This record gives sequence, C-alpha cells and structure tokens, in this order.
Amino acid sequence: MDKWMGIFFFCMTSLVFSQEKINWMSMDEALAAQQETPKKIIMDVYTTWCGPCKLLDKNTFSNKNVIAFINKNYYAVKFNAEGPEEITFEGFTYTNPNYQPERKGRNATHFFADALRIPGYPSLVFFEDNGKLIQAVPGYKTPQELEIYLKMIANDDYKELTTIEAWEAYQKEFKGTF
Repeated sequence: MDKWMGIFFFCMTSLVFSQEKINWMSMDEALAAQQETPKKIIMDVYTTWCGPCKLLDKNTFSNKNVIAFINKNYYAVKFNAEGPEEITFEGFTYTNPNYQPERKGRNATHFFADALRIPGYPSLVFFEDNGKLIQAVPGYKTPQELEIYLKMIANDDYKELTTIEAWEAYQKEFKGTF
C-alpha cells in the first residue's frame, strides 16, 4: 500500500507543479499547434531591458488564476521584440537583421514587432484560433486588469464590442474572479 501511495503522491504533485507556470512556446510552435488543435494565442511582447515587462512576469504571469486560464484557453508565446528569432507568419518570414548579440540594453526592433505595430513594452497581442491578428493591448497589467481581456477574447465577446459605448458597458458589467 505504501508503494501505491507514493506513486499517487508523485502523480498528484506532478499535476500541481505542471500548472505552476505558463506553457510558453515560440510563435512558430503556437501556429503549428493551432493546426492540430485550434486555440487562440496570447503573445507577451517584451524586451530584456523593460522593467514593466519583468513585473508582468513576476506579478501577473505567476498568478495561479492567470496561469490556469491561459494554459487552458490559449497557446502562450513569449516574443522578445528586440531578439534574433525568425518568425514565419502568414507566409512571410520576419527577422531582425540589425540585431547585435553583444549589445547590452536596447537593441534593434524585430520586423515582426513592427508588423504588429507594437506601441510599447510590454504589449500583449491576441490572435484568433486560425492565427489571424485580433489586437495588441499595451502596458503592464495586474492579474485583475488582464482578466477582462483574457476572458473577453477567449469567449469571443470582443466580436460584439464594436463601439466605445459597448466596451464601456462590458467593463461595467464584467465580474472578475481573479
């Protein structure tokens, strides 16, 4: 019996620990995963020198409610807007030809960040379950501030919010649980 309790404890511990972090992947991996199992994408667009980007990781992406919701409803992508990664999106390969690996601090902006029209860092970019761009949401968000975007997009409510008045009413009626 002790042997089985040990196995049970190990399995339960593995399940709990597997949900303690967001399952980050590259954009190419997320787009490939969508081909198998369609799911929306949330992309964290960050830079290595950005203080609010680090706070987003520390305070928001470590929140158990955020982790569970993102892992269940999205493919999560981490994208360094000044990094060297190649990304193929809608038939075009985006690069950062001016990236300087030896450089500390700010670096050249990746062409994919330009294509997404990222207004600042951090930015959270949402994509449909077929890979089409939905919207970029700039700025640091607490778990409670991020919740409305996560749920609105996961539930497709954003498709009905076509006016400022509709968005304001949606925000007023939204009841967060994070």
